[in-house]
Amino acid sequence: MKALISIVVTTFDREDALDAVLRSLSGQRDRQFEVVVADDGSGPATAALIEQWKPRIGVSLIHIHHEHRGFRAAEIRNRAIRASRGAYCVFLDGDCLARPDFVARHRALAEPGWFVTGNRALLTQELTEAVLRQRLDAERWGTTDWIAQRFKGGLNRMAPVLRLPFGPLRKLRPRTWRGARSCNLAVWRSDIDRVDGFDADFSGWGREDSDLLVRLLHAGVRRKDGVGATGVLHLWHPEADRSRLPDNEERLVRVIESGRVRAERGISALDAGSDGVDSDRNRVTGAC
Repeated sequence: MKALISIVVTTFDREDALDAVLRSLSGQRDRQFEVVVADDGSGPATAALIEQWKPRIGVSLIHIHHEHRGFRAAEIRNRAIRASRGAYCVFLDGDCLARPDFVARHRALAEPGWFVTGNRALLTQELTEAVLRQRLDAERWGTTDWIAQRFKGGLNRMAPVLRLPFGPLRKLRPRTWRGARSCNLAVWRSDIDRVDGFDADFSGWGREDSDLLVRLLHAGVRRKDGVGATGVLHLWHPEADRSRLPDNEERLVRVIESGRVRAERGISALDAGSDGVDSDRNRVTGAC
């Protein structure tokens, strides 16, 4: 049997997009995976949606939730990682649709000593609203459909929706962290443990994913590109509050210069026995 992959989906109060993402994951051809929703403090509607999906997604679905105290993606991802069971973790944002071969492609690219960075096609506000309102399964559209959308201006680029056999070219940037994002990123759990996960000292939007990649590179893990294989469809959303970005960029520079490997406030800093789960609403449970 193939090894279990953990898909960690980060979300906050966007049930319509999360519903579409869970639908896209329910249609994966490779079924040896679990879904762990890393919920950064959403209201009851998100919990209710996840409960509705548990009987029909076809794999284990786990909901990890903590109190909303601003943008704390790093911490909630750490809580989700701790609750996961897979030897390989794929991080996906709760507004990124996975095409039916997403899990299979990530599995095929997985290689010890390497993390895999995927890319994304940005959908316009108009196309996003149509996909969500009409419940269009855009993740199943073919190349011809996306060429038509590109001509209409419905997405920003074609590369993420193409399937191209890059082979050895995927390893041309082994020590580059720039351009990689945690909305589509795969890392071995053993490598995540080596660097102690994301650093929760990065609060507010920005650079917590770059920090993880920099520390992975410091630890000797290399980058492999998933371009032409693992691209996702990123639904439109308003720009996030970037007021903390300058502070986070300064923190990232210090990490780069120091050569530090482990997070200052990572998985090991979480309180023993606390998974950020509200005991009477969002229990850590799975359904197959």
